[in-house]
Amino acid sequence: MYADKPFTSDTAAIINVCIIEDDEVIRRGYISLLQSDEGFFTSGAYAAAEEALKHLEEDQPDVILLDIQLPGIKGVDALPAIKKILPHVQIIMLTVHETEDLIFTALKNGASGYLTKNTPFSKIKDHIREVVKGGGAMSAGIAMQVMRHFQKNLNTPLTKRETEILECIADGKSRSKIAAQLFIDLETVKSHIKNIYHKLDVNSRDEAIKVARKDRYI
Repeated sequence: MYADKPFTSDTAAIINVCIIEDDEVIRRGYISLLQSDEGFFTSGAYAAAEEALKHLEEDQPDVILLDIQLPGIKGVDALPAIKKILPHVQIIMLTVHETEDLIFTALKNGASGYLTKNTPFSKIKDHIREVVKGGGAMSAGIAMQVMRHFQKNLNTPLTKRETEILECIADGKSRSKIAAQLFIDLETVKSHIKNIYHKLDVNSRDEAIKVARKDRYI
């Protein structure tokens, strides 16, 4: 527990924020930012996810600012555990990374937003207010990546079935699971994968995913 929640006649309007960030300078900066505004209260500030998980039920934050790269349990991997303890908490990821894999893994795992650490402090407060209201929080560069993800290239060389299979591969599913999910036999899956590799001029699963994402086929 970082501090006792202040008592005011309008306590319900105060946003309770927890910070999980291993960089002490950044962590203290966020604490200072929030404590300088009567609309916010910092219930906890932790350097590691393992430490935070012990106290979140007591802290009961409305919003968590979570570093995506932490020592020990990574922030992106801690998301499901946090959501299990606090199903309705809003979680904003803080990162220096804008890679598509991390962005979508975080969002799939329950993040409400994704901000780069160079986001101005004043904007971070705006984003916190936004997610409390049910909105999303994204830095401009990240929002652009998300938008591009949903603007798939219509000139793809892959058939609809090949695209489905490659998306399953990108999600980490095995060939047998893909066959079961798409109601086709394993040999058909293998045949489609062979065609995918040929069309994308690649020799491996990782290369196929990389090319397909770069060219927005998936």
